[in-house]
Amino acid sequence: MTTTEPPRTRATRPTPPRRTTPAPESAAAAKAAAPAAPEPAGDKPVRRGLAARVSLGRVFAPVPSEFLLIASTALLLTAFGLVMVLSATSATATAKGEAPWEMVLKQVMFAAISIPLMFIASRLPVAFYKRMAWPALIFGIAFQLLVFVPTLGIEMDGNRNWINIGGVQAQPSEFLKLGLAIWVAFVLFRKRTLLADWRHVYIPLVPVAALAIGTVIAGHDLGTAMILALIVLGALFFSGVKLRVFLLPTIGALAFIAFYFLTSADRMRRFFSFLNPNCLDDYYNDCYQPLHGIWGLASGGVFGLGLGNSREKYDWLPAAANDYIFAIIGEELGLIGCAVVLALFALFAVGAFHVIRKTDDSFVRIAAGGITVWIIGQALINIGVVLRVFPVMGVPLPFMSQGGTSLLSVLVACGVLLAFARSLPASVARREAAIAEARAARERAKLRAVR
Repeated sequence: MTTTEPPRTRATRPTPPRRTTPAPESAAAAKAAAPAAPEPAGDKPVRRGLAARVSLGRVFAPVPSEFLLIASTALLLTAFGLVMVLSATSATATAKGEAPWEMVLKQVMFAAISIPLMFIASRLPVAFYKRMAWPALIFGIAFQLLVFVPTLGIEMDGNRNWINIGGVQAQPSEFLKLGLAIWVAFVLFRKRTLLADWRHVYIPLVPVAALAIGTVIAGHDLGTAMILALIVLGALFFSGVKLRVFLLPTIGALAFIAFYFLTSADRMRRFFSFLNPNCLDDYYNDCYQPLHGIWGLASGGVFGLGLGNSREKYDWLPAAANDYIFAIIGEELGLIGCAVVLALFALFAVGAFHVIRKTDDSFVRIAAGGITVWIIGQALINIGVVLRVFPVMGVPLPFMSQGGTSLLSVLVACGVLLAFARSLPASVARREAAIAEARAARERAKLRAVR
């Protein structure tokens, strides 16, 4: 008799619940991952470990590419300028019995002050520059009027546009350029909804700008006055006023320059000397400096004579380290050196015009436009004078010519441009938000139309 046993069933172990989070790899990680226990009731608080949280804030926030482009080109041009000023002044300093670097030390001192000021100005908000528009213009005009004080003002080559304070010589009109650019931008920004009426464009813009430029004209500095007029015209152009409103001040400025030339026999003589195709006839007079500038450029060729090997700087070319520094660059570094300088100015202009194009703040657009026209326009005028495209005007090459106040004002103006570049991400975000809102409004309108 056979008996059948019931089938054996294998005891099954209960399966643990599946983990939804990875297991910590260490006890410290497990302790950190465990939920915090509730505080026990009682009067004595539970001691916990100290926790530190470090926030770097906006100091190390990434900056726009325009910021890097403007800052890098400004620093490269400044360093390039210091090297060329040293080369252009070493011969005359040695001839006077001084050290070859004696005359460039002041330029280095101003560069050491100006570069930190540029980055300090880049950290200031746009609202600060709007508040400082009127104080900056009043300070610029008051500072410029110091040239007419007998104990302070200095007259050189018929121009009274310098002061001497404590043995330091300065040119106040350089600071007037930045003050005028910010003030014009602020006035046009406040009247941005009224610019269709020419009366709101011209008042108080034209009378106050004419007063500021008149303080420079009174010192017989036509070159600086032309740069100030360019700043005003550039700001008007980027403000978006009507063409006829922009053309009238332009025609007025040209008419005043023509009148200024016609009323001075000395200026007329120099102008006709510029038009003379055979300038050798007047070699020892008005053609001396332009001819030596051209000869310096021509002798450099493509590759130049080598850094420090200029012949014109041996007291042949007047103002070799100032208004004619570009001639020394062409002589020592040749066409390649001149092309590098032009390329750096072109990159600077690209960065500045990107700021103008991307911003949605009309104050930023107008002020950046005025500063860009000032720096790039002055560079083109200086280079044009060396090439005999323009008559001699006595304006320095920005960043590169010897002159501490010129370098200081240009680098601080670059700091203002850098501050404007920092505001671009907010402008882009506002523009994208406005576009998204407009797109959403169109979609809602379509849906309502379908229903």
